[in-house]
Amino acid sequence: MNTRTVWLPLLLAASVIPALSQDAGPAVSAKARQIYESALVIDTHADTPQRFLDENFDIGSTDPKDHGHISLDKVRAGNLGAEFFSIWVEPETNQGHFATHTLDLIDSVYEQAARHPDRMMMAFSTDDIERAHKQKKLAALMGIEGGHSIENDIHVLRDFYRLGVRYMTLSWSNTNEWADSSGDINNPKIEHHNGLSEFGKQVVHEMNRLGMLVDISHVADKTFYDTIAVTKAPVIASHSSARALTNHPRNMTDDMLRAVTKNGGVVQVNFYDAFIDEDYRKAAEAQAKDRDAAVKAFNDDMKAAGKTVTYLDNDRIEREWAAKIPRPPFKSLIDHIDHIAKVAGVDHVGLGSDFDGVSGATPKGIDSAADLPKITQALLDRGYSADDIRKILGGNILRVFREAERVSREMQSTANR
Repeated sequence: MNTRTVWLPLLLAASVIPALSQDAGPAVSAKARQIYESALVIDTHADTPQRFLDENFDIGSTDPKDHGHISLDKVRAGNLGAEFFSIWVEPETNQGHFATHTLDLIDSVYEQAARHPDRMMMAFSTDDIERAHKQKKLAALMGIEGGHSIENDIHVLRDFYRLGVRYMTLSWSNTNEWADSSGDINNPKIEHHNGLSEFGKQVVHEMNRLGMLVDISHVADKTFYDTIAVTKAPVIASHSSARALTNHPRNMTDDMLRAVTKNGGVVQVNFYDAFIDEDYRKAAEAQAKDRDAAVKAFNDDMKAAGKTVTYLDNDRIEREWAAKIPRPPFKSLIDHIDHIAKVAGVDHVGLGSDFDGVSGATPKGIDSAADLPKITQALLDRGYSADDIRKILGGNILRVFREAERVSREMQSTANR
C-alpha cells in the first residue's frame, strides 16, 4: 500500500531491531502446521512490483541479506499460495503519465512469472488460483492501488482488466477526480466530492460488470458508504485494520465492519505497525514533523544538484527514521484479526499484509512471508477452529472473488439479452 503519506512511512525500518523472543509469536506446533499446510493461503497486498521495477529485484533471489518480505523461497517457506501484487503509482512524481507507469508495473509482474514458470504463474480467476495451488506454484494476481491510474477513463479501466488487474483501490492516500481519500480528507486545499462523484459510481458499476473487485482501503468514510450503497458485488478492504483498536483513518470503524458483513465482503488485515498498534501510531505521529523535514531537505538537495529522487532514496531515509521506534508485539496483529472476526464475523476477515510496502514496519515475529504460519498457531491458541482458520487464511477472499465473478457473469448476461 505504500504508506508514504503524512507520517505513515516513517516506520519502514523497524526490522533492524531484533525481535524479543517473548513477543515474536508462538512456536508453530505440529497441529498448527497441519492446518496451515491444508489451507490455500492468500494475501491481498504486496508492494513488491516497486522492487521489481526500481531495484531490478528478482523474486527468485536467494540473497540471505535481502530485507524484503517476498521472494519465492520465503513464499514457499510460508506456504503462501496466492499473492495480489500492488500496482501503485506515486501520484506526485508520475503526474501526466499515471497509466504509463501502471503499465510498467504490470509488465514487471509478468516478467517475474515468465522468469520463474516452474514456481510462479499469472492468475486471473478463482479457478487459476486453485490450479496454481495444485501445481504448487505461487498464483500471481494484481490489484491497482489508487483510481488515479485510470486517468478518468473507463476505457483504460477495461484495458487494465484485460491485462489481468483483478481489484482496484478506489483511491490511494490522494483524493482523485472522483473518489475522496482518507489521506487528505481534512485538507482544505483539496477539492473533495463528498464521497464518490457520479463518475465514481459509474466506475464501481463497471468494475462489478467486469468482475474486478472493488477495494475500499484508503478511501474516506463517506466514499466507503457510497460504495457500499452502489456496488452489486461484495467489496474488499485489501489492506486495512480495525479503528477501534488503532485510531487511524486508514482503519475501519466497527460500523464499517458491520456494513461489510451485510455486503458480504471481507476485510484483509494490514500488518503495518501504525495500523495495528496505538502506541506505535502515536510515536510515529510525534516524529512526523522532523521526519518530513529530513525527507524534504534531501529531496531539495537532490533537485538543486540536478539529480532525480528515486523511490529507493526516500525509502532509505524512512527506514532510518523507522528504526527509532520499537516494533510492537506479534499479539497486536492477532488482536486486529480477532476483533474483526468478532465484529464482522469470521467469514469476513483475511490477510492483507502490505508486505514490501512497509518494509520492516511489521510486528515482531513477522519478518517475511515465511513467518505466516505463526498466525495459525496464534489463532489456534485463541480457540479458533481449523475450518475458521482456513477461512481467514484464504477461504474468505476466495469466496468473495468467486461471488464477484458470478455477479459479473449475471450483469453481462442481462446486458446481452
